[in-house]
Amino acid sequence: MTDTAKTMQAGPLAGVKILDLTSVVLGPFATQILASMGAEVIKVETAGGDNMRSVGPMKSPGMGHIFLHANSGKQSVVLDLKSKDGLEALLRMASSSDVLISNVRPAAMARLGLDFESVRKVNPRIIYVSCCGFDQDGPYAAKPAYDDLIQGAAGVPWLMQQYGSPEPCYAPVTLADRVTGLHAVYAVTTALFARERAGDAWQGEAIVVPMFEAITQFVLGDHMAGRSFEPSLGDAGYARLLTPNRKPYKTADGYLCVLIYNDKHWASFFDAIGEPGRLKSDPIFATHSARAANIDAVYAQVSRIMQSRTTAAWQTLLSKADIPNMPMNSADDLLHDPHHMATGFIREIDHPTEGKIKRVGSPVKWKNHPALEPLSPAPLLGEHTRCVLEGLGYDEATITRMLEADQAKS
Repeated sequence: MTDTAKTMQAGPLAGVKILDLTSVVLGPFATQILASMGAEVIKVETAGGDNMRSVGPMKSPGMGHIFLHANSGKQSVVLDLKSKDGLEALLRMASSSDVLISNVRPAAMARLGLDFESVRKVNPRIIYVSCCGFDQDGPYAAKPAYDDLIQGAAGVPWLMQQYGSPEPCYAPVTLADRVTGLHAVYAVTTALFARERAGDAWQGEAIVVPMFEAITQFVLGDHMAGRSFEPSLGDAGYARLLTPNRKPYKTADGYLCVLIYNDKHWASFFDAIGEPGRLKSDPIFATHSARAANIDAVYAQVSRIMQSRTTAAWQTLLSKADIPNMPMNSADDLLHDPHHMATGFIREIDHPTEGKIKRVGSPVKWKNHPALEPLSPAPLLGEHTRCVLEGLGYDEATITRMLEADQAKS
């Protein structure tokens, strides 16, 4: 076991070994969360490495910022899975792993000889998780999938246009990758629990985690609206989320995020601005249903009112009235947010090759469990190849031959 693996033994997934054939964002995001829970994660890369290694900014080649933030706590092994030696090594690793997770398209995995049935032959207890673009029983099964494509197919740009964007546009985060990655995490942990309960009766399990279905569920959970009913009671789209006036409110000197939601909030708001009878006298504010039916006009009126005071004055007034409000932070602001500073959520660590870097911690804390942080730094490409192959029983001469063959192809 490597030093990286040893540092993870305190976590609730201690003793679980995950064979990680993922790249870019979706899979690495999921497996880093599993690593933060104590799993030993062995990341298998090609000689060229995960594509995110090449996305800057970076200090050193192959250590791009997104790669650094999605691959802490892992070991990196380079294998050519199209070669006989590489495939044999991978299957030997799979034979002692609890989970194999990939975001290689299932058809490509089958061509490599790494489909579920092939892997189950060497490990009948394997949990085999395929993160892919689409449910494999539909006509899109073989299509390639990336975050932008899935956002578009699942209606996110359409929502942005309904919301007021001049043109359809994508959410400026890897929404589809990260939401689907969270589905992959609970798929793995639930399967581990089911296997534990099943004991000797467990026959292995193949799990598909598709991006399109994950984001469709995410979107329609809010926006099915009138289409929920047969016959339809109206169009798709949740009006409160789509009104162009649902946005940070402009104040006299900046912006503030405010949500005046229930009857108590509205009564307190009108009291605070000196209009205590407004809630009862103005029909569009009188009830929750009335506000929902007139949400665009409601938010527009609040928007006009909010411009009458400074941001600081509104924060003081609203907080005193117990009305939810938060500052509108930039990405830079998050790095210095007083709450994050107090909790240590964003911390500075020393990376052995990149020097001091900032890293986001795990949002999950365990009260009665040893701390899982800090994770070991994101690995250099192939950093652990030799020691992992040694642990599988390969002799020095064979390892050297395999490494030289991989280097010749890179």
